[in-house]
Amino acid sequence: MILKQFNYLIALAQERHFGRAAKRCNVAQPTLSTAIRRLEDELGVPIVMRGQRFIGFTAEGQRVLEWAERILADQDAMVQELSEMRDSLHGRLRIGVVPTALPVVSRLTLPFCERHPNVSVAARAMSSLEIQHGLENFELDLGITYLDNEAMPKVKSVPLYREYYCLVWAVWKKRRNQGSEISWKDAAELPLCLLSQDMQNRRIIDAAFAAAGCRPTPQIETNDLADLGLHVKTGKWAAIVPRHVLDLLNLPNGAQVLDLVAPVISHAVGLVVADREPRPPTAKAMLALVGQMHNGDIFDSQLDQ
Repeated sequence: MILKQFNYLIALAQERHFGRAAKRCNVAQPTLSTAIRRLEDELGVPIVMRGQRFIGFTAEGQRVLEWAERILADQDAMVQELSEMRDSLHGRLRIGVVPTALPVVSRLTLPFCERHPNVSVAARAMSSLEIQHGLENFELDLGITYLDNEAMPKVKSVPLYREYYCLVWAVWKKRRNQGSEISWKDAAELPLCLLSQDMQNRRIIDAAFAAAGCRPTPQIETNDLADLGLHVKTGKWAAIVPRHVLDLLNLPNGAQVLDLVAPVISHAVGLVVADREPRPPTAKAMLALVGQMHNGDIFDSQLDQ
């Protein structure tokens, strides 16, 4: 019974509402409330602060929640490990991915699923801060994020590739006599559409502009790469993106792509996993695969399109 109570508790923490938590767990609200009260009786501490609605957790309840997340994560890892011992890994691999790394996810999931057909993969676009939170709270098994820009504590990392930056604008935009390159300072003078400031990629771009001694004011900000591409296709705005996401933007034929220089910058992107044991077997299997892929040079130092 206690594992089911822990599931109810985690659902309540994520939904912040008794009714929604009960619906998520496919039980009636009184069933969920009674189960949590029984857990309080069994442990001898108050867990939930109650009022007209859900208020939050007591100090003791927060600790119970942390242990519940750890215990259920260990239970999943145990089931996966037992399946692996039967020569057939089963389970679910949950990956948080910074949006600019989404185009490379299939390079991992295709060989992984061919090797482990009984494992399902859930990949979600998330900010680097959301990935860090998900790893810390057992909501993610792995992350794909930047490794050398904003340090992420309490993780182990494996590099995948380096990210390089370019400016894109539509083919009908008036061309400037600058060949295949443009300086960050010149790019700052253009009408820009950039990713929003909650994205680490945008913070990298802002730092590059600062290094070039300029500070542009983008007219459009978005947290969606597809939306950024749509704005570029209007012909009114230019955008700054990692070179390997160009296919994802679905730009018109002949769109102009200029490498950003003065300075030329790059950042490492890779896998991160929480630095704790036991590690989920699905996460270990992906890390092992990436190690073998690196040996085979599947990920180049720069992803070309």
